[in-house]
Amino acid sequence: MFKNFFTAKRICRAGVIAALYVALTYAFMPFAYGWFQIRPSEALTVLPLFFPEAIPALYVGCILANLTSPMLAFDLTIGPAVTLVAAVCTYLVGYFLRRYEGKLATALKIGLGGIFPVALNAFIIPVVIVFLSGDMSAGATPLIAYWTSFGTMFATEAIWIFGLGTPLFLFVARMRKKGVSVFSDGKKRAAPMPESNDQTPQPQA
Repeated sequence: MFKNFFTAKRICRAGVIAALYVALTYAFMPFAYGWFQIRPSEALTVLPLFFPEAIPALYVGCILANLTSPMLAFDLTIGPAVTLVAAVCTYLVGYFLRRYEGKLATALKIGLGGIFPVALNAFIIPVVIVFLSGDMSAGATPLIAYWTSFGTMFATEAIWIFGLGTPLFLFVARMRKKGVSVFSDGKKRAAPMPESNDQTPQPQA
């Protein structure tokens, strides 16, 4: 099972996804951290809808991207864990909806798959910022600071995941439909069995 899963193509693709996540995060430092995060790398969190290897890739990418975070202890543990759980949930959406095609199916995949990284980050990361790190810059009291951070986190995550992730999803889907090797696993669907046209006369009884 694992031998068939860890193909050279999937390993390379996972490396590219992780590298892109790190590069896009570093490109927007220091604004990629804190209670208002400019992190377009979050658009890559839609990729588990297509690629199971994107799950470990995003987890590793998040760890590497957070190495320069001012909240290092939490951003090397809680942050990547949130990314990992969200990636698994997003993958399951793509897995269960993989047989469905069309505009409605596409909207469901993006909407349901994208809501996990948006919601999980919006609910959990403010806990790290406000209650664990004691950053009160978003409000006068911990409660106000938490919900202010929640709102900004939810908004920014939604922008990156739905605003940038949607065209990324459509691009990958188009490439896979065209059979572009980089975006597929090289598995061809079995051709349907042709109907029998045997006209050989049967012997008379």
